[in-house]
Amino acid sequence: MSGSSIVGREGFQRLLAEISADRVGIVLDLEMSRLARSCKDWHTLLELCAIYRVLLADADGLYDPSNHNDRQLLGLKGTMSEAELHILKTRMHQGMWNKAERGEVLNHPPIGYIRSVKARDGAGDYVIDPDAQVQEVVGMVFIQFERLDSINGLLHWMVNQEIKVPVRPHFGSDRGELSWRRPNRVTLCNMLHHPIYAGAYRWGHREVDARKKIAGRPTTGRTLKSHEDCRVLIRDRFDTYIDWETFERIQAKLRKNSHLGKKLSAPRHGPSVLAGLVVCGCCGHRMLVSYANIRKDNPTGSLRYSCQREAIDYGGALCQSLSGESLEVFVTARLLQVVEPASLEVSLAAVEGIQRERERLQSHWKQRLTRLNYEAEVARKSYAAVDPENRLVAKELERRWEEALREQEQLNVEYDRFQASTPAKLSDDERRAIKSLSESLPW
Repeated sequence: MSGSSIVGREGFQRLLAEISADRVGIVLDLEMSRLARSCKDWHTLLELCAIYRVLLADADGLYDPSNHNDRQLLGLKGTMSEAELHILKTRMHQGMWNKAERGEVLNHPPIGYIRSVKARDGAGDYVIDPDAQVQEVVGMVFIQFERLDSINGLLHWMVNQEIKVPVRPHFGSDRGELSWRRPNRVTLCNMLHHPIYAGAYRWGHREVDARKKIAGRPTTGRTLKSHEDCRVLIRDRFDTYIDWETFERIQAKLRKNSHLGKKLSAPRHGPSVLAGLVVCGCCGHRMLVSYANIRKDNPTGSLRYSCQREAIDYGGALCQSLSGESLEVFVTARLLQVVEPASLEVSLAAVEGIQRERERLQSHWKQRLTRLNYEAEVARKSYAAVDPENRLVAKELERRWEEALREQEQLNVEYDRFQASTPAKLSDDERRAIKSLSESLPW
């Protein structure tokens, strides 16, 4: 282990403990730099050795830390060891920076990409995963985010449509093999923030801040930076899933969502249209919604917005309140006035958008069926090729074939259910219902 710090060096800590217990007479090493390359740790060792009269020895000679001349020589050796480590680190980091500026520092490929080897120079590179279903799912993530405008909406849509994320593990027995896992918020967030999907190479977006490091945890202290603040950003470096303009729109939307999340709450359940969106103009706090006199013939009842945060938190007076019905009538009228000129175009765009989404889902289901049919056929051929006398192997292959057939049957049932609930094309009644929305708006 590196001698730059005492953190994690259990052997060096044990050495200091044994010296402090007065159970050591001499410390032998190949060279002094092997003990410590930090002046702080080095002089701690020298101080303990001087107190308990412990000798130090390396290939150059024998030293007594309690002797003034030997102490000066040992201090000089420790300073040179730390300086040598600094020079080595600087050269290594500079070499890494130079390589990164050429876009050649590559680690694990992100979702939707695989590592390949260029024939001309043997250097590694990232290319789009050749699996068509992987390409379909990754492209669907960006398309649906632009339509839904939030990671939460995207996550719920993928869960409802039973769409899984393609992952190729970086370690383990199944390293590099394609597996399908349930989507989660962190994975989707990383995909949407990664500029590689727009063809860009980045490096230096997770630099270490020494002030945030925790002792005993080497992976702590990392700070995340946006693609604009990275040390290196090279456009048009890789094959793309989306263009750069689309990537910039997604980043702007993510920043806006993060900014709004600090000021506004999500709309709550209830008949109110503006719940969680109204802010008091006097104190800046979010106004609360209250309902009264709710009946069957009047489901909204008497709706009011009131600013009670000062009264709730500090026992102060009620700031202000207003009728929610008049406010929502005003806002709704302005909204309809804005969308009136483009109402027909919006309804036609909605028809086209729903049609494209259904076509993508149909393609995704067909790819899942094709993959599972292939796996079932491979299991059948493996079972047919085994020697019947080898009962142990034949029994295991038969179990795998039966399991593949069960999964195939289950997926066919789910696909039939999906087709029944979501047909491939919009019916004439659905098209008329969507287009009639432009005529039903109260102008």
